[in-house]
Amino acid sequence: MMKAVGFTDADLEKPLIGIANTWTEIGPCNFHLRELAEHVKAGVRAAGGTPLEFNTVSISDGITMGTEGMKTSLISREVICDSIELVTRGNALDGLVCLSSCDKTNPGVMMALARLDVPGLALYGGSINHGTHGGKALTVQDVFEAVGAFSAGKIDAQEFKCIEDAACPTAGACGGQFTANTMATIMEAIGISPVGANGIPATDPAKAEAAFRCGEIAVELVRQDLRPSRIFTRPAFENAITSVAASGGSTNAVLHLLALAREVTVPLTLEDFDQISARTPTIATLKPGGLYTAVEMHAAGGMSLLLRRLFEGGFLAADCATVTGRTLGEEVREAPETAGQQVIRPTSKPFKPHGGLVILRGNLAAEGCVLKIAGSSVERHRGPARVFNCEEDAMAAANKQAIKAGDVVVIRYEGPKGGPGMREMLGVTAALAGAGLAESVALLTDGRFSGATRGFSIGHVAPEAAVGGLIAFVNEGDTIEIDVAKRLLHLDVSDAVLAERRQGWTSPAPRYQRGVMAKYAATVSSAATGAYTT
Repeated sequence: MMKAVGFTDADLEKPLIGIANTWTEIGPCNFHLRELAEHVKAGVRAAGGTPLEFNTVSISDGITMGTEGMKTSLISREVICDSIELVTRGNALDGLVCLSSCDKTNPGVMMALARLDVPGLALYGGSINHGTHGGKALTVQDVFEAVGAFSAGKIDAQEFKCIEDAACPTAGACGGQFTANTMATIMEAIGISPVGANGIPATDPAKAEAAFRCGEIAVELVRQDLRPSRIFTRPAFENAITSVAASGGSTNAVLHLLALAREVTVPLTLEDFDQISARTPTIATLKPGGLYTAVEMHAAGGMSLLLRRLFEGGFLAADCATVTGRTLGEEVREAPETAGQQVIRPTSKPFKPHGGLVILRGNLAAEGCVLKIAGSSVERHRGPARVFNCEEDAMAAANKQAIKAGDVVVIRYEGPKGGPGMREMLGVTAALAGAGLAESVALLTDGRFSGATRGFSIGHVAPEAAVGGLIAFVNEGDTIEIDVAKRLLHLDVSDAVLAERRQGWTSPAPRYQRGVMAKYAATVSSAATGAYTT
């Protein structure tokens, strides 16, 4: 069978390196990975291995945002992981190079490497180039916020169209420290990607050179029998969380790292994120909460410089192994810095003294929830609940200017089971931001937020509404208190009243009765543990 597709006896005697490719021509994020795989394969052959490329799925968050299709996004993480496991086990592959680029392909391939524990590494396809309009660097975030600005009458249709046309000019993943680039940073910080490889933009010629090198490294990993279990250690996970905190990264990193830790049975909890973020300074000013895009970060020195600064400040466990065979400290010690860059600071002169993530608890989130403070200056909010049972209803209210300053927007039944799939609420948060309400309206949900979200937004509220979490019993006009310093999310309603509201409540019928959506809803865990499937 192998000879039928062109392999020889000599080919099959060499290490068989699977190239797990998340290529798709639906959207820019992974569009270029088919070509990039050829460079990986060339590197494998040059090092004395035989490459065997295969494909898996990819869902674009940017394309599905605000639609029913967004429910498939988080679910795709499990399908990606499962499919790579099946092909690798089924074909007894000796090693792996996983090519990923968008939000869920990055954690999906890492989970597969962790679960299989065959020698291998991951390579991120790189960021899209930023667009330019009116002298401003644009990302997809600007398009979503333009929706709100247009609805509020702040821009006209022509300006809206100009932003849409200019924002995404090339192949590559969304160009801020949104989820894709946050996970790419994690991949280097945790050691499963070569330091310096992921931050190279998608269209930079140096990306092909990095891909060739990854092919070579994969063969050497097989020869040295260096497996992911030696890389995915507890200190490496702490390094990963530190990199997220320092860069103002996405709240989705919490879900993905919890799920990844489960694959290697490394103990990790929500409290770890809160504690590490509290002690880690924010040293990069990146969109959406900061000033610069991922391409501009790369030009300044990139992820390597971010990690070097953390290393110099004593915030990294430097002796953690990486796929190159060198320690993380050895890899980042000599990371270059562009003279005069303004993107990444030393830890002694941070943009903020703490990281960008906070874990809240309280009667409204007994299992916890996640607040990203990198994109907001609000410390406390108390206001009336505006309750919506789905994202579409909240979006309609935002577009009609029916949400006012001081409100607390509650979007429920969008959790792992209830959605299913924990849709991201970028459409709603961007509409509010575009209308000028990012700092005066709080939003909380048992769903998720995009890495491009800014404003006072709380996600992953657990237990979720579909399993009887308290968020299911919030009524319109109830007072909700949010206090960052106290790590508190509290519904100001008496226990007696809440007990009355709970009487007769039953979990709603699953929205899907068969297929992958139904399977996911039936087997998924709480967001507080990573929304993984059993």
